[in-house]
Amino acid sequence: MRALIVDDEKHVREGIKLLADWEGNEITEIYEASNGEDAIQIIRSLNPEIIFSDMKMPKLDGTQLLKWMDEHYCEGKTIVVTGYDDYHYMRKAMHYGSSDYLLKPIDPEMLNDTLIRVVNEWKAEEMERINKLSKNQLINKMKPAYRDQKLTQIINNVPVDKFVWEEFRLTKAAAYTIGLLQVSNIAVEQFGGDKDITFFTLLNIINEQLSKKSGGIAFRYITSKGEIVLLLKKNKKESLIIAKEIQINIQQLLGLTCTIAIGIEVNSAVQLSLSYQHAKSMIMNRNVLRNNQEKIVINNDEIEIKSLMDYGSSIKIAIQTGEMDAFHSLIGQIQTDFIQKKQLCLRQLFHLENEYQMLSARWYKEFNIPFSLPTDLEERIQSFIDKEDVFQLEAYKDRKKREIALFLRRVKRQNTRTSKNIIQEIEKYIKANFHREIKLQEISERFYISREYISRKFKQEYHINISEYLVSIRIQKAQELLENSNLKVYDIANLIGYQDDKYFRKVFKKIVGISPNEYREKKK
Repeated sequence: MRALIVDDEKHVREGIKLLADWEGNEITEIYEASNGEDAIQIIRSLNPEIIFSDMKMPKLDGTQLLKWMDEHYCEGKTIVVTGYDDYHYMRKAMHYGSSDYLLKPIDPEMLNDTLIRVVNEWKAEEMERINKLSKNQLINKMKPAYRDQKLTQIINNVPVDKFVWEEFRLTKAAAYTIGLLQVSNIAVEQFGGDKDITFFTLLNIINEQLSKKSGGIAFRYITSKGEIVLLLKKNKKESLIIAKEIQINIQQLLGLTCTIAIGIEVNSAVQLSLSYQHAKSMIMNRNVLRNNQEKIVINNDEIEIKSLMDYGSSIKIAIQTGEMDAFHSLIGQIQTDFIQKKQLCLRQLFHLENEYQMLSARWYKEFNIPFSLPTDLEERIQSFIDKEDVFQLEAYKDRKKREIALFLRRVKRQNTRTSKNIIQEIEKYIKANFHREIKLQEISERFYISREYISRKFKQEYHINISEYLVSIRIQKAQELLENSNLKVYDIANLIGYQDDKYFRKVFKKIVGISPNEYREKKK
């Protein structure tokens, strides 16, 4: 903390510096001034918390200093120290907020008691100021969230207190109309990807315009992502004019073209949801492919929504080919069927993306490839809408082609890995059962794979066929037994799966180059 001693007599200043318990009151810096003018300069630059002041001084006396502090520096606490036991001075000091009035010569005990009390008062007031500031900051921060929550409840027909309507000045309107603006990803990117700042900026622009027209209030509709609702206290004709002005303003200030849909005109609060649903329908049914269309939507026709599921068999055939070329013509056919007269609406796009993700999940599961279904379908579509509020169809198609190509590559890797794993399991099975006759049909039935596939893949992996591999395992085992046991040759033959020891001797000599007995003698 800092203290300032203001007195035209140096010995008085020195006396206060000497007598006061500065350290015990956490005061680390002490400044001096010989008149009120100098004191004001110090107060302005250093903001001392405690000020000791005389009443009679040259240039600017104590009364004038106290008056200035009352008007410009009410955070400081003042203690008057004077040689004048005058009720007039005391009354002035108290009027301008002095904490105490001490007479010269100064009593050390009274000085320190007063200092302790005034410092504690300052700390208490400072804590109150901090709490009040924090509370105000919190209230200011929460105001938009409170507004968005309450007005969203109104649109959703959730009952709210009457004072909420009065708070937002929505009462006494002959008509109400809902306007709906969708915030695109390109707008969010313009603000560094920060959605909160994007909505904050757009709502400031819109509400400033509405305030000038006494037209209502705009808010972030928290039930649905990316929507700003304009609750207009106007009929539909007046709402249309206001929406156009807002649209022009956003274009001029942010360089963004936004579409605003205007719902039906209603005359009561309980019907606001109807106006919103109508505006939402206008937004969802608008054509997103044309740039020269009207960006204020007041009416459009319902569009038949086509299903990607109708192409399920064609998609299956394309996947079975394992080649991307098979999808090019299919994508072209889907585009032709879905886009009639260069019309493509948001509702169709959202439906298409949802079905595409469902089909993707099904096919990834079919091939045992990990896949998580995304939850941000609307944002995936919005990311392809440009600054002119037009859907970039070619970019969207390119994205889908890349996703399909990635899927096909993963399927190929998975098939290769699965095939290799199965052949390795078959090889382990042969090793475990080499001592008996193993038929190809037995392996086929055990592993649910065709005999032809097993024969082909096994030879690709081990470079010999299964029967040759079985013989090699048996002869290898026979060599181990000949080296490490005293078993008769015919016993060894029986142990490794040969019932005829003569046949075993013949096979052994063909592979090893010498007879079993010669092999044993050689190893000894």
